[in-house]
Amino acid sequence: MQKRQSAVALGYFDGVHIGHRRVLKAAVQTAQAQGLLPAAFTFTLPNGGAGKGAAVFTAQEKLYRLRRCGIQQIETPPFEEFCALTPQEFVQNILVERLGAAYVFTGEDFTFGAHKAGDTTLLAQLCAQHGIHAQAVPTRLLGDVPVSSTRIRKALKQGDLMAVQAMLGEPYVVTTPVVHGKKLGRTLGYPTLNQQYAPGMLVPRCGVYASAVFLGGRWYAGATGLGTRPTVDSSDYITCETFLSDFSGDAYDESVRVYLLKYLWPTQRFDSTKQLAEMIGRAAQCAQKEFAIFLERGQLPEFK
Repeated sequence: MQKRQSAVALGYFDGVHIGHRRVLKAAVQTAQAQGLLPAAFTFTLPNGGAGKGAAVFTAQEKLYRLRRCGIQQIETPPFEEFCALTPQEFVQNILVERLGAAYVFTGEDFTFGAHKAGDTTLLAQLCAQHGIHAQAVPTRLLGDVPVSSTRIRKALKQGDLMAVQAMLGEPYVVTTPVVHGKKLGRTLGYPTLNQQYAPGMLVPRCGVYASAVFLGGRWYAGATGLGTRPTVDSSDYITCETFLSDFSGDAYDESVRVYLLKYLWPTQRFDSTKQLAEMIGRAAQCAQKEFAIFLERGQLPEFK
């Protein structure tokens, strides 16, 4: 059976930010207009992505975001599987034989082939030999500077969530599984959802955040503490703990999405658990206000 022809977006797509979405949108719109399959060829890196900097999102979240952009076929081979290919081999083996590409879309700074031997000009030339149309999509700028995953990582480390949201197109989200913690919050009257960061993932600036949590098909205002737990122990272990003021029960088997809305204040060490409880209460009040603002402005993602 002949492979269905596709319109392919090429790139690493870490974060699937607004620059990436421009490339993905071009592939999806062309596929719809030409009756093709909207596809993306991306890849995984060893050591959790350390070669390009700490990952903004988990691999699962990246795939989820690609699908939300309208991509139906996603290829995610390990980088070492194809990194030794020459530019000519990449076009023949990946675009022609593997993907059946009729159209290919990239960013303007796209490189490919062993030792980054190919650029967008060479890609267009090689694709033309196979009847494939290749297009470099203009770079997305924000403040006259290209949007990039590097800029997003820097803004996350600074706690600049306004800049992060502008570049991602929506608030930054934590999607790692909810795990059992020490349940200290429960004894204080503030039970929390506990999440862990996977190895290789970037951890935003440690501190207290106002957050919005999508759980069980509805939104909740949340107060999230990110970092070590200096009041409880001296461990360097990073925790992400979110208190929901109007939620009861547990979420251990649920899909939970914790969106960080605003950085409130740095992590503090308290002399007593009573002071810690008072801080959580203040954070919860701030979170309710920020949540209402985002909800009113329609700045939270829509789920169908």
